Amino acid sequence: MEGHVIPIGSVNLVFARAEKGIVGCGAIDVIALEKFQIPAAKVRPVLSSSVSSIEDLLAGEIVAVNQYAQSTGITIGMNGKDALLRLS
Repeated sequence: MEGHVIPIGSVNLVFARAEKGIVGCGAIDVIALEKFQIPAAKVRPVLSSSVSSIEDLLAGEIVAVNQYAQSTGITIGMNGKDALLRLS
């Protein structure tokens, strides 16, 4: 797994890439990635007001999943860490 935190102005773009797909913050467009057949899931923060670190991403709650990510067993409500394990 590779985790990335990219500062963009006053916020961070946060995502982690596993062998089969990605889990990211609210800026990740899971439907756009679906068009390229990339499994993707989006998290909402649970530790703070925004996802600003990899720790926030792993603890975050999955709120959107494309069909390719669903096929790996990722479901809405699971945490980011469990979703990434399914993509490994």
